[in-house]
Parts: sequence; structure tokens; C-alpha cells
Amino acid sequence: MNKKKTILSALAAGLTLSTVLAACGGDDNEGASNGDGGGEGSDFKVAMVTDTGGVDDKSFNQSAWEGLKKFGADNELEENKGFKYLQSAKQADYQPNLQQLARDNYNLIYGIGFLMAEDVQKVAEQFPDSNFAIVDMVVDAPNVASITFKEQEGSFLVGVIAGLTTEKNKIGFVGGVESDLIKKFENGFKAGVMSVNPDATIDVKYAEDFNSAEKGTAIASGMYGSGADIIYHAAGGTGVGVFTEAKNRKKNGENVWVIGVDRDQYEEGLPEDVALTSMVKRVDTATYEVSEKAMNGEFPAGEIIEFGLKDDGVGIAETSDKHVSKEALDKVEEYRQKLVDGELTAPATDAEFEEFMKNVK
Repeated sequence: MNKKKTILSALAAGLTLSTVLAACGGDDNEGASNGDGGGEGSDFKVAMVTDTGGVDDKSFNQSAWEGLKKFGADNELEENKGFKYLQSAKQADYQPNLQQLARDNYNLIYGIGFLMAEDVQKVAEQFPDSNFAIVDMVVDAPNVASITFKEQEGSFLVGVIAGLTTEKNKIGFVGGVESDLIKKFENGFKAGVMSVNPDATIDVKYAEDFNSAEKGTAIASGMYGSGADIIYHAAGGTGVGVFTEAKNRKKNGENVWVIGVDRDQYEEGLPEDVALTSMVKRVDTATYEVSEKAMNGEFPAGEIIEFGLKDDGVGIAETSDKHVSKEALDKVEEYRQKLVDGELTAPATDAEFEEFMKNVK
């Protein structure tokens, strides 16, 4: 990227949680212009395109939409006019949905998820006067802001919790699509577990799908059946199936747990109460903050915006104290400080994890 500037933003907290459904859009390849992407108050329009997990995935897309809803409410924008989303039923919907929003003169258009990178790149070239942002991927274009997170840092912390909570020393990780992004979740988590419990074993499996609860259930069934008592998922809608399997087993008297992802998934574990904690990734804060910058004429075009522990961009759920011991939470704080201070680096890749393990006793 010609302009690889990393912005470590000061984040706002306490965004309102809500979920609303809407419809998806059509197809067109015509170019259009909607100005420089700036606007003031009710003149500004912002929208997002979900990935195939949908806006009510109780995870990534939902968090992004919550940020836009909060932004819309705070700036008195009207839903479906000043802010909206288009839902993608399949990957083929990504490009026409992005195009529709550009044709409709939205000042800022988000592509939610790394799977949308190629389509954001193409549509950004087709509409050079429109501003776009993509979450979880870097797109090299002068009118695209790339929003990334240090998922390995938040995953390290929930790994510490898992390592200190497991009673069987068998833990699972369920990923959606195996990719550089989800590898950050996996390797950070494994490092956290092994830092506090080197006797633990971690079973890693990928569903190769972010929107298959059935695959999530099947994988979780195998892991729990093999003795795992905690599973961390980074699998979007597929993770719903992990919760389903855990709740069914809890009904039958098994003491099993799930660690949620992206947003606090405590309610997803009810009524059987199987959510141990969640790795919270503040996609809501990111969409809110970048929208605010764009509205104020400060859109970070062509830049990489990175959110980590230091910025409260990732972390553990506020509900963690419901089931996590004080000892484990104290240890989490100890490691959080080490990561923030740079005394410790959470591994993001397989190679970095192997190097990390050389120092684990």
C-alpha cells in the first residue's frame, strides 16, 4: 500500500446494542459520483454491506450494524435514508450491493469482512469519487480506509481464561474459514492457554464456512465427545452451532463451556448459561468512529486504521465475572498489561506461535 499509515484511535465505549432486519439490493455496473465523502448532520449518508452471515449473526455483522445505528441516532439520521445496510445472501451479492449504495450517493460505504476485499477493490475503482471502508482486510485504493484489529491480543486473554478454567486440560478452537485473519484468533488463543497451562491440549478445526450452524454443531459434538470442556469459536454464524451443542450437553448434565467472539455472546449461551466469556472486538466502535471522521471531512482515505488492546479495540466481555474466577481475571489483567506495555507479543501466525512456544515453560 502506498500510504500505509497506522492510526491507533482513542475509542468510545458503551455503544447501544440492537438488531434490525432489512432487505438487499440490486445489480448495476454504471459509474457514479457522490462527492468527496464528507457531509454535515442530516446531509451525510452512511451504509454497510453484510457478509453472508447476515446482520443478525449475533457476532461480527451485528456489531458493525450496532455501531452505525448508534452513529445514526447520535446524529439524528433517519434509518434507510441516512444510514442503512444491505444484506448479502451469497458472495455474489457483495459487488451489486456495494454498487447500489454508490449509485444511491452514500458518502461512506462499508464492506464488512475480509471476504469482500476483491469486490470492494473493484467497486472502489468503478466509483472513484465514493468513499469505502473495509473491515478486517487491507485494500490498496486511494478511496478506501482499511480497518484492522489485533485479534491475537484479545484471543490471548480468553486463552488465559480457558487455560485456568479447564478441568480436563482439553480445549477446542473452531474457526470459520482458514485464513490469515482467523489464524490470528487461533494462534493468540493457543498462546494464552499454553502460557498458563502448558499441560493442556488444544484441538483446532475449521468449518470452512462462516454461516453453517450445522457444521458448528457437528465439530463441537466431536470435540466435546473427545473430552474437551471449553471451545473458543471464531466462526461467525457457524459458532451458533457450537453454542447449540454446548447447551444440549449442559441440559444432560455435562459441564461444558463456549467462549464467544466479536461481541459479548453471554445471551447466546442462555438459558443453559454456557458462555464462559467472549473475546470482544469493537467493530461497533470502529464503524462509529470512522463514520464520524468521514462526516467531519476527515475520512482516512487510503489508510490502515488498527485497533488493539492499547486502544480498547479488543478485550474480554464485561460479563466474564459471572463464571470466571477472580484468580483467572487477575491473571488476565497481568497479561493484558504485559501486552499493552510491549513486554509480551501475542503471536498472529503459525510461525510466530512456534517461536512463542520456545519460551513457554
